[in-house]
Amino acid sequence: MKPKFLKVVAAAALPLLFAGCSQITTTEKPAESTPESAQVNYDVKIDFPEERYPLTAAHIKEAVEAGEDPICTIDREGADENRKLSLKGVPTKPGYDRDEWPMAMCEEGGQGADIEYIPPSDNRGAGSWVGNQLESYKDGTRVFIEVQ
Repeated sequence: MKPKFLKVVAAAALPLLFAGCSQITTTEKPAESTPESAQVNYDVKIDFPEERYPLTAAHIKEAVEAGEDPICTIDREGADENRKLSLKGVPTKPGYDRDEWPMAMCEEGGQGADIEYIPPSDNRGAGSWVGNQLESYKDGTRVFIEVQ
């Protein structure tokens, strides 16, 4: 056998050798739960209540995991235009709202936002809750929204 072939066989067999091990120690640092972009670039943080609005919370988590920003730069004046852009081409569905992440009231919202069909009670309750949390903040405030 040639040495290169032995390396390939050894590399393939190594995982099988350790397959029965119950514990593997690593020196790798665990990943942060807060996305790197959100760790320093916000003015205020709010904890979104997953237990109260579970479907909206799941949508936020999925959208952020897929690359959407967890930061919302408040832009109330741009909300109508953002909503129009984000929902363009997304048909309505009886019994559901079209939830957007980032939200329409965020500068980051609009075209390309992640859209999910959510029952109105969850979606509208969540929207009202967020609106109440942010009512005292001025446009331009960068808010990190973390699902808790």
